[in-house]
Amino acid sequence: MRSGIVGSSVTALVKDVRRIFEPHTASHLRERRSNRLKDFVMVAGQLGVTHFVIFSRTEKNINLRICRVPRGPTLTFRVVEYVLAKDCLALQKNPKTSDIEYRTSPLIVLNNFQQSGKEFKVMTAMLQNMFPSIDIQTMQLSQAKRVLLFNYNDDTRQIDVRHYTIGVKATGVSKSIKRVVNTDLPNLGDYEDISDYVLREAIVSESDVEDGPESTVTVTHERRNEQRAVRLHEIGPRMTLELTKVENGVCGGEVLYHRYGSLSLYI
Repeated sequence: MRSGIVGSSVTALVKDVRRIFEPHTASHLRERRSNRLKDFVMVAGQLGVTHFVIFSRTEKNINLRICRVPRGPTLTFRVVEYVLAKDCLALQKNPKTSDIEYRTSPLIVLNNFQQSGKEFKVMTAMLQNMFPSIDIQTMQLSQAKRVLLFNYNDDTRQIDVRHYTIGVKATGVSKSIKRVVNTDLPNLGDYEDISDYVLREAIVSESDVEDGPESTVTVTHERRNEQRAVRLHEIGPRMTLELTKVENGVCGGEVLYHRYGSLSLYI
């Protein structure tokens, strides 16, 4: 949600972030100036809401607060930079996105969060609990449609946020064979035999070369195992975040950690 006047660009970013949390988000929430934080907190339990993600803007910064309701804690980030989803897709020759990917929650990946500070434990728990837990034993590969990556940069002490769709394709075959394997049958009216089609399509570009073993997984069917290549397609938005503060309440309370202060965090 938005807090205060943030401008059209940040408003578009709010919509993109809501999209990330699909299908477990209030996609059509409309904030009003008369709304107060306590009003949202009072109805959160009835609606099954567990977290607030709040964007606000000051003269110097764009801020992002993530709150666990109803008692906290609250993480405050400075949004160092961001790129809207539409701009990420505009940079791609063949963007890959559809509504199907948003029917299930994304897989969350926290990279390089094994740091010594206790604020990282709070931040890790907060980010993980914002998404449904996954049962590795029963989860099907077909259910994994998206990935949300949080990468902590040791040098800048900032967090890079990236959002991808997951593509799975057959390996070791050309495009012509893939069309047949995927049952998207081509028009063979101009060919005397299917072998003519395969041979004519055999001259392919470098982008059609089979994927290497580092990007393949084994998919188990009823009677066979098959190799599939996994590819990530960025769909945005992008954000670079800097953790500035941790509070023990909902957008308030005792300050447990401050990036620019000398406070110590305890749990």
